[in-house]
Amino acid sequence: MNKPLRRIALFCGILVLALLIRDNWLQYVRADELNSHKYNRRVQIERYAHERGDIIVDGKAITGSVETKDSDFTYKRVWKDGPLWAPVTGYSSQAFDSSQLESLEDDILTGNSDQLFFDRTLSMFTGDKKTGGNIVTTLNGDAQKAAFDGLGDKKGAVVALDPKTGAVLALASTPSYDPSVFAGNSMKDSDNRQKLLQDKDKPMLNRALRETYPPGSTFKVVTAAAALENGLYDDIDAKTDSPLPWTLPQTRVELKNEGSIPCKDASLRDALRYSCNTVFGKVSDDVGNEKMIEQTDKFGFNKEVFTPVRADASIYPEDNKPQNAMAGIGQASNRTTPLQMAMVASAIANDGKLMRPYMVSERQAPNLDPVYTHEPEELGRAVSGENAQKLQQMMESVVKDGTGTNAQIPDVTVGGKTGTAQHGLNNSEKPYAWFISYAKTDNGSPVAVAVVVEDGNANRDDISGGGLAAPIAKNVMKAVIDSKK
Repeated sequence: MNKPLRRIALFCGILVLALLIRDNWLQYVRADELNSHKYNRRVQIERYAHERGDIIVDGKAITGSVETKDSDFTYKRVWKDGPLWAPVTGYSSQAFDSSQLESLEDDILTGNSDQLFFDRTLSMFTGDKKTGGNIVTTLNGDAQKAAFDGLGDKKGAVVALDPKTGAVLALASTPSYDPSVFAGNSMKDSDNRQKLLQDKDKPMLNRALRETYPPGSTFKVVTAAAALENGLYDDIDAKTDSPLPWTLPQTRVELKNEGSIPCKDASLRDALRYSCNTVFGKVSDDVGNEKMIEQTDKFGFNKEVFTPVRADASIYPEDNKPQNAMAGIGQASNRTTPLQMAMVASAIANDGKLMRPYMVSERQAPNLDPVYTHEPEELGRAVSGENAQKLQQMMESVVKDGTGTNAQIPDVTVGGKTGTAQHGLNNSEKPYAWFISYAKTDNGSPVAVAVVVEDGNANRDDISGGGLAAPIAKNVMKAVIDSKK
C-alpha cells in the first residue's frame, strides 16, 4: 500500500473509532440524562399520558386532570378554584413546566417517584392503568378562603401557621391567577401566560413567600424580645429609660411618634400597646446591631425558608447606629416576608419554640396508602419560655385595649401587633398595613397569622394595620378555631 492510501485508511479508521466512542458515550454514559431531559419530547409525552395525582386539602382534591384535544399530550392539569390555591400549588403546564408544589412533588404526582416503585411493579402484573400519587397538604380550606376573601381586590398576603407543629394553615396572595388558563400547550395558553407576566399588578408573584416588605411596627415585638433576652429590661411594666424627644444616635434627627401617645419612659407593655417609636428605637440602639442580628436569626431571619416551597430570606442588616435604631422599629433596610412574621408570632405563641413551617403532611400512593408522613421539626428556641410569656402579655394588651382591638374574638384570647410600614423615597408611597397575631383557646394556641395589605386605592390617612389588616387576621383565626369545634 502506498503512502497516500495508508494516510487515508488511517484517517478513516480514526473517524470510525471516534464514531464508536461517541455512540457508546451517548448510549451508555449519557443515556439516563438524555432520557430524562426536559426537551426530550418522548419524556414529555409519557409525562402527560396518564392522569396526574392530586393535591389534597381537607381530604378533598383541589386539582384534577382532563383529556386534551388535538394534542399528543393526553391529559392536562385543572384546578377547582385556581386563584384561591395557586399561591399554594403553583402551576403545571404542558408548555411551561411547573412551579411550587406541582414542581417539587412532580415525581409523586406523575407516579415516577422511587417511593412508588412497589406500586408501579404491582400494576405491571395487575394491568392497572398508571396514575400519579397524591400530595396531602396541611392547609385549612376555611382559613384559606377567609384569607383570600379578606384581601379581596387589594394587593397583599396572608400566612397562618400552627404554632405547635409549624403546619401552614393558610397561604394567600393577591391578586392571584388561575393556573388552568395556561395548563395546555396551545397558542391560547401561551397568550394567557404572557398576559399574566405583563400584568403590572404581578398576579404570579407569591407575595406570601417571595416578596419582602418593611415590617413596620410589627417588628417591635422582635425588638422587645431582644431587650428581654439581653437583660436590658426584665419587668414589662417598669418604666424604661426613654426620653421624649429622643434623637437618633449620631444625628440631629428626632424620632417621631404617631399622634399624642404616652411614650416618655413608657413601659415595654405600654410602648407596644401604643406603638412608641422612641422607646423601641432606643431599645434597638441600646441592644446594638450585633445583638439585634443574633435575635432576628433566632426567629429565622437572614436565611431562606423551605416549606418545601422556597421563601426568600428576610433581612435584618448589618448597619450603622442610626439605621439600626430605625431597623428596630421595622424601617430602614429591615425587610421581611409575611411567612417570616407569621413565624415570629408563632414562636411567641408556642412559648418561644420555633417550628419549621411545612405544607406537605403526607405523600400517598395511587391506592391512597401513605409512602411518607411528615414529622414536625423544631428549628430552635427564639426566646426563653419566661420571656415568651411576657411577650404574650404585651401582645394581648395590644388587642385588649391598644391599637389591635379590631382583632378581638369573643371568648378567645388574642395577642397581636399592628404595623404601618413606610416605603418609597422619603416615604413618598402609600404605606403597607401589617398585623401579626395568635389566638389561644383552652387547648393552647392553634393558629398564628401575619397579614400585609398594599392598598393603593385607600386614602393615605385611612391606611393602618389595625384598620385594614387586623380584621383579616381575625377572620382567619376564627376560621381555624371554628374548624376544630
